[in-house]
Amino acid sequence: MNEKTFKIFVDFDGTISQKDVGEAMFLHFGDSEKALEIANEWMSYKIKATDAWKATCNTIAKLDHDEFDKFLTSIQIDPGFVKFVDWCMQGQSELKILSDGFDYYIDKFLKREGLGHVETRTNKLFFGNENQLMPSFPYTDEECTKCANCKRNHILNFSSDEDYTVYVGDGFTDFCPAQFCDFIFAKNSLLKYCEVNRITYFPYSTFNDVIDKLEELKGKKRLKKRHQAELKRREVFIQG
Repeated sequence: MNEKTFKIFVDFDGTISQKDVGEAMFLHFGDSEKALEIANEWMSYKIKATDAWKATCNTIAKLDHDEFDKFLTSIQIDPGFVKFVDWCMQGQSELKILSDGFDYYIDKFLKREGLGHVETRTNKLFFGNENQLMPSFPYTDEECTKCANCKRNHILNFSSDEDYTVYVGDGFTDFCPAQFCDFIFAKNSLLKYCEVNRITYFPYSTFNDVIDKLEELKGKKRLKKRHQAELKRREVFIQG
């Protein structure tokens, strides 16, 4: 019998990193009051995610790259994530990081931890002549205003109905994509969202918990897919 493998999709900010780096970045280097106001408007669905990011980037007049690099050293990643990456590779499970944050800091973190080989799908951040922030959104979806990087589309593009799909997340931008996966690992606001909406999930504290549960699932003779995820996926394909 073939060993079970998974298609695994993981959020970055607050999931891999122990702190939401994007949020911390704008609160530390920009106009924190304005940044929080923009974030609240976005999470209240009053403005689109792309517009929210553009406005938030404008709260930082210019970014001191050296100071930012020092700032990043104060933020650590989940203590079990490096082990989790190894677990995925050894078990031939595919892993992708899906983030509504920016490649600028995510790439730095992955390189720092020796994880530059892990595949990512993120928003992009460039810098003007005066070091002003210039965001770019290569994976936005015109029909979706909640995220600048449509994680749902990545899940649908990189998995099929035959795959066992896994989502690991913690926050607002994980509400939508998690619903398209068979097994959801949730904490913080994603956990609360799943509870309120009666979505089956596994709570976790670190990626060591995720490894333990996935090992348990791999040991089952029959692994049942989440019916609501199958319906959500089918709905998108029918509409498309």
